[in-house]
Formats: sequence, structure tokens, C-alpha cells
Amino acid sequence: MISSNDFRPGVTIELDGSVWRVVEFLHVKPGKGAAFVRTKLKNSQTGSVLERTFRAGETVPQAVLEKSTMQHTYKEGDNYIFMDMESYEEATLTPQQIGDRVKYLKEGMEVSVVRWGAQVLEVELPNTVVMEIIETDPGVRGDTATGGTKPAKVETGATVMVPLFVNVGEKIKIDTRDD
Repeated sequence: MISSNDFRPGVTIELDGSVWRVVEFLHVKPGKGAAFVRTKLKNSQTGSVLERTFRAGETVPQAVLEKSTMQHTYKEGDNYIFMDMESYEEATLTPQQIGDRVKYLKEGMEVSVVRWGAQVLEVELPNTVVMEIIETDPGVRGDTATGGTKPAKVETGATVMVPLFVNVGEKIKIDTRDD
């Protein structure tokens, strides 16, 4: 259990059968009446945001999240197979569980998997990955005066924007947070 006085951004709590992360909190002590804590909570499963007020000192169950390092070993159909690096157990995750950054997932890549009980809440890829360009238009000489970009397809099939001087076969470093 955690007291509402101990709420900080990033704290996870269990509320109505799901996991909520505290995004913002404000401890309010009015001149008249009891103090209270006004919070903004984000659901870790659905992403919905909720504003809720708790009495000062009210206790709620704290969600115990487990974070483990797993390695992507292979893809089977649409599902991705991961191996836990400590227990060597395999786990199958769907593209929906991994999220939109699945386009940067390569075999052999290590990721952090956040679980609540048996349910996967989040898969955290490394902040940057190095990928090889497999398809892009050739850069035309003289097009670099404005510093333009062109689309390029990398080895996982994702399309990113690259400078005009980058060619097929070159390796680029991609920030997975903002493409």
C-alpha cells in the first residue's frame, strides 16, 4: 500500500483492477477543511488519462511491476519470440504488445520487458539502433543546397527519412523514440 502523500510522477498504483501511472500530482491544503491530493493518472494498458482526487493520507495498493531483460530470438508468423536472459525461458509477444517501435526490432536485439503479473505492459527498445539501408533513391548532385531528405527502407522494412548523400548499403543510427 502507498499513501496519497507519497505520490510522485512515475509511481504506479492499482485502481479499479488496472495499473495507473501518476503523471502529475498537486498537494492542496485549503484554508478550511481537510487537505487533498489532486492527481492526473495514465492507464498503462490502454493509455487513457484520468483526473482523480484523493484525501490526504488515503492509502491505495501500489502496483508491483517486474522489469526483465529479454532477447528477440526469432519471429514465428506474426508473433515475436523472446528469451529471458536470466532464466532462459521463452515468451511469445504480439506486435500489439510491443507497440509501434516493432519496426526497429531485429533478431538478437535485447529489450526490457515490463510486466504486471503475467501481463506485458511495455516493451522498451534501446534508444538508438544501427540499421543498414536496403533501398533508397540515388541522391542527385546539386540537390544538397537546401539540405533535403529522402525516404529510405532499412533492413527491418521500416521507412525513415535520410539525408540525400546516404546510399544503399550504408549503416545509419536511428533514434527509436522519434524515428
